[in-house]
Amino acid sequence: MALGRDGIAGLVLLALSLALLVQSLSLPQVPLVPVGPGFYPRLVLGFLAITSAALVVQDVLARRAGAAAVRWALHRLVAATFAIVAAYCFLLPYLGYRLATPLFVAGLQAALEPPRGAREWAWLAAVALGATAVTYLSFETYLLVLLPRGTWTGW
Repeated sequence: MALGRDGIAGLVLLALSLALLVQSLSLPQVPLVPVGPGFYPRLVLGFLAITSAALVVQDVLARRAGAAAVRWALHRLVAATFAIVAAYCFLLPYLGYRLATPLFVAGLQAALEPPRGAREWAWLAAVALGATAVTYLSFETYLLVLLPRGTWTGW
């Protein structure tokens, strides 16, 4: 079965990210700092490799299923994702990281897979709050990076 344009793009990005990931292993490690210069490139390249592989799998599955129906659903999902990210970028300076991020995570989760019941809504809220707390504490206390405070809230 031939790959479509998404599958080919996914394979190219997968190869590129894996090649760069291997290159990032040669970056020097600073003994006194737990997070060296290669940490963030490896993190980003690893994420790119995973999402590129998912794009290839998605393309193969879409070709097996009805491609037209899947394509329109995916286009709507991409548009919704861009709108949610844009809203987050707009609201972040006004609400601050601690308020805008759980709204962003919850909104994106709900757009990707709408909850179907109270248990799933509770799980969505727990993941949004947990992800915000972990990233906030990691950046503010461990990495000593100041995250945006909201001009409307001061929080």
